[in-house]
Amino acid sequence: MRTAALALLTTASLALSACESVPAPPPGTDADTAAWWVITGDLSADGMEGRDTGSAGYDRAAKYVADRFAKAGLKPAGAKGGWTQTIPLKEVRVEKDGTRFDVVRGDGSTANLRFLHQITVRPTDDLPAAIDAPLSFRGYCSAAEMGPNMRGKVAVCFGGRRRGVPGAADRIRAAAEAGAVGLINIDDPGFTIEPARWPEAYARAISFRDAAPPASPRLAVMRLSSASLEAVLQGSGQSADMILKAGATSQPLPAFDIPAILKATFKLSRREFTSDNVLGLLPGTDPALAVDTVIVSAHLDGYGFGEPVNGDALYNGAFDDAAYVATLIRLAEQRQGKGFRRSVLFAVYTGEEKGLLGSNWLSQHLVMPKANIAAVINLDQLRPLFPLKILTMHAIDDTTLATNVGRVASGMGIDVRPDLEPERNLNQRTDHWPFLRMGVPATNFVFGFDPGTESERRYREWYQVRYHRPQDDMTQPRDFQAAADMNTFFYRLTEDVANANERPTFMAGSPYKPN
Repeated sequence: MRTAALALLTTASLALSACESVPAPPPGTDADTAAWWVITGDLSADGMEGRDTGSAGYDRAAKYVADRFAKAGLKPAGAKGGWTQTIPLKEVRVEKDGTRFDVVRGDGSTANLRFLHQITVRPTDDLPAAIDAPLSFRGYCSAAEMGPNMRGKVAVCFGGRRRGVPGAADRIRAAAEAGAVGLINIDDPGFTIEPARWPEAYARAISFRDAAPPASPRLAVMRLSSASLEAVLQGSGQSADMILKAGATSQPLPAFDIPAILKATFKLSRREFTSDNVLGLLPGTDPALAVDTVIVSAHLDGYGFGEPVNGDALYNGAFDDAAYVATLIRLAEQRQGKGFRRSVLFAVYTGEEKGLLGSNWLSQHLVMPKANIAAVINLDQLRPLFPLKILTMHAIDDTTLATNVGRVASGMGIDVRPDLEPERNLNQRTDHWPFLRMGVPATNFVFGFDPGTESERRYREWYQVRYHRPQDDMTQPRDFQAAADMNTFFYRLTEDVANANERPTFMAGSPYKPN
C-alpha cells in the first residue's frame, strides 16, 4: 500500500511541478529521490516567491510543510497544540530609492557609487540620515593604524578575513574608538574560498521585536566592491591595484588621507511583523528513551525578491535550503508515524538568512526541557553537485556524534573530515549553532572535496554564481545520485542516533561542554 501511495503521490506531484517547468529527474532515479525533487520544486517554485521571512510566500511554504507533516503522521509540536511557533520580528531597511553615495573629490569631480551594486550599508536603528565626512584610508583598520586624527572622518579599510589581521568587529571597534563616523570595508579579492558577490539583494536587518539595541558602537558600516576602490582613491597618488594585491596576501598597507569627502544619504523604513517556525514531532517508542528528543532541522526561508541578476529578481533558494526541508519531509513520509526509540522533533526554521532567527528563538523558547534534547542534526550548506565521497562535519571534535556519523558514513564509503576552511566560520553560520553554543551536541554537514578536483571546481562555481542568487533554482546543475546518497546518509544517521542505547555526549576539552 505504501509503495502504491508513494507512486500516486509522486505522479501527482510531478504533474504539478511540470506546470512550474521543473526538470524531471533522469530515468532510473529511485522513487524517494524523485519525490524529494518534486517537493524541492514545490518549495522553490515561483509561486512561493523565494520564501522571504515574513512574506506571504513564506507563509504559503510554511503551510505546505505543516500539511505534509500532518499527512505523514507527525504530531503538531508548536504553540497551543498547533504546527507553528510564531516569532515577533522587526525590520530596518535602507530603501534603494532615496539612498545615494557620492565621493566628492578635491578637484571638484564626483563619483557616484551605485547602491547595492558597488556599495552597501548595514541597516541599523541609529543609522544617520546622512554622512558628509572626509575619507581616510587606514590599512587593515587596527587601533594602531587609526592614528590620532580620525574624529569625524570615514575610515576606509581593507576587509581582511584571514588570521593575523583585524576582523570585522575589531575594525568597527577601532574606528569607533578613534572617533570615526563611518567605516567602509573593501572586499578582499584574495578570499577566493568564498568570493564577494554583487549585487546585494537588498539592505535589510531583521531582529526579534523586543531585542535590545546592539551594544556595538554607533557607526555607519559600509561595504565597497574591490573594483570600486579606484574611484574612491582617485587623486590620492595611491594605487588601488597595489593595495588590493598587498591586502590579498596580508602584506603591510599604507595609511593616508584621501582628498575626497563621502556625501551619503540614507532613506530608512521600518516595520513589525511575525514569521513562523514549523514544528512536528515523531514520538519515541521506547518507554525508557522516548523522553529524549533528537532535533532534525533545516531552514525554510530564503531571500525572496531582490536586485536582479541577469534579469532575474526572484531568489528561489532551491538548494538553500528548500531541498533539505524536502529531505525532512521525505523522512517523515517514510516513517508514516512509526517512531524510533527516541522522539524526533522536525524543526523547520524561519529567519536563518537574517541571522539564525528561527533556531535562536527555538533554543530560547524550547518545547521540551533542554535536558531532554539528545542531539541536533541540521541540514544546510549542502549542494548535491558532485559525487558524495567526502563529507565535512562541523564540530567533529566536540561530541560523540562523530562516532554515529562515522558508523553510518563508513557503511556508505563516505570519508568524514573536519572543516578545512575554518576562516569561513561555517560552524557558526547554520541552525545547529545556537544549540551547540548552549551545550547540546549538534552538527551540520558540507559536501567535501579534494583540492584541484572537478568536485572543487563545481563547489567554487556554485558559490561564485548561485549562492544567494536567483540562479539557485531548479534549472541549475545537480547530481541526483549525490542527492540520493546524502538523503540516505541523513535517514540512517537519524535512525542511528535516535535508536542508540547511549545518547551523544561532549568530548573532554570541547569549549561547548557544559560545566
